[in-house]
Amino acid sequence: MDSQMRDRGGAVFSYRGIPPAGQLIPLGLQHVVAAIVGIVTPAILVSNVCNLSPEDQTLLIQVSLIMTALATLLQLFPIFGRIGARLPVIMGTSFAYVPTLQVIGADFGLGAILGAELIGGLVAILFGVFVRQIRKFFPPLVTGTVIFTIGLSLYSTAIRYMASGANPADPEQFGSLTNWAVALATFAVVLFCNHFARGTVKLGAILIGMAAGYLISIPLGMVSFDAVSSAGWFQLAVPGHFRMEFVPSACVSLAIVYVVNAVQTIGDLSSTTLGGMDRLPTDKELSGGIIGQGVISVVGSFFGGLPVASYSQNVGIITVNRVINRSVFALASVVLLLAGLVPKFSSVLTTIPQSVIGGATISVFAMITMTGMRMITSEPLTMRSCTVVGLSVALGMGVTLVSGSLAGPGFPDWVHTVFGSSSVVLSTLMAIFLNLILPKEKAPAEPAAK
Repeated sequence: MDSQMRDRGGAVFSYRGIPPAGQLIPLGLQHVVAAIVGIVTPAILVSNVCNLSPEDQTLLIQVSLIMTALATLLQLFPIFGRIGARLPVIMGTSFAYVPTLQVIGADFGLGAILGAELIGGLVAILFGVFVRQIRKFFPPLVTGTVIFTIGLSLYSTAIRYMASGANPADPEQFGSLTNWAVALATFAVVLFCNHFARGTVKLGAILIGMAAGYLISIPLGMVSFDAVSSAGWFQLAVPGHFRMEFVPSACVSLAIVYVVNAVQTIGDLSSTTLGGMDRLPTDKELSGGIIGQGVISVVGSFFGGLPVASYSQNVGIITVNRVINRSVFALASVVLLLAGLVPKFSSVLTTIPQSVIGGATISVFAMITMTGMRMITSEPLTMRSCTVVGLSVALGMGVTLVSGSLAGPGFPDWVHTVFGSSSVVLSTLMAIFLNLILPKEKAPAEPAAK
């Protein structure tokens, strides 16, 4: 960023200070637009798997919005100088947890998710405390393999939603031409905005695509506003509404995913400081960011919030415009907080047909996959790295694609829950193991001087 642009931008390029409203409001709302789908959609996916009532689904969305706001504010304004990174970062509910959450929710219900989230949050806090010692086990090769697997494992979710339409309970409508037409129309709008538009339209491609798909689906009779009419205008989430359960196998599975996402947070914080501040983050900033992530997850588990992680799409905005003023991010947090306190707003989001969600999010899942691929290829692809990636993904995806492959005679039930139901867990463990035991290639010898 050259000096002339910095002079015109003023405070927006500094962490402290308050920019004028003409800059503050659009820059803050830009981050809201970029994050809103990532906040709301995981709550919708999980509530559908857990068969929650419309009222509880609305509450889950509300809490997701509130916890995202609180997580971001904690990163901006750390507590005790240790809980929070004091960096401009948006943090909230994340797609990265969805594959594991769906498995736990389908097998044990929402209570087991919240119990596992409490344990996972504590693991994240511990990871943050010892981040300097632990991060060596998660080089880009391992982290990229895991993120790549997360993206692959979400594809079936997107396709299922594209085919489901508005009522997944009606098998006669599954895969209908109407469902696919709405899904593909949504997908086409997202694709167009991503590749042919600029500025705010490009940044809000997913949100614009979902709005277009939603408008198309209304005259087709795919939207019901019954839940909206019965929802109130203000509601404060209370702890204990959702009963918490502790299933050991679920806790282990989600704890492993928390560790992986803590490593991804390191990458996002590093991208933020490099892209916006021209420096690497300090160990204290990395530690505080991950501890803050864990603390919000622990708190959220009592209210019905879902696991949180940093948002790479918002990091991308920072690397483009280099706006790092914390007031911009605080404004985005306040907007999300107010939205989370209004059930009417949250209930409107529950009326979005599943085919619209699928058509919009398949591009998100594709980007997650390619983010992992970029991390994998950030270093030369050697025989060793290909083995780590190939075997880890093959085992992780292969076992989960073959139903019951780890549930036969001789296997305890927990083996299937931990290793056989989520490709992310098995791929993570395999990538760490192979990266530790396989010998590293020797660097090629320098040619002798003539």
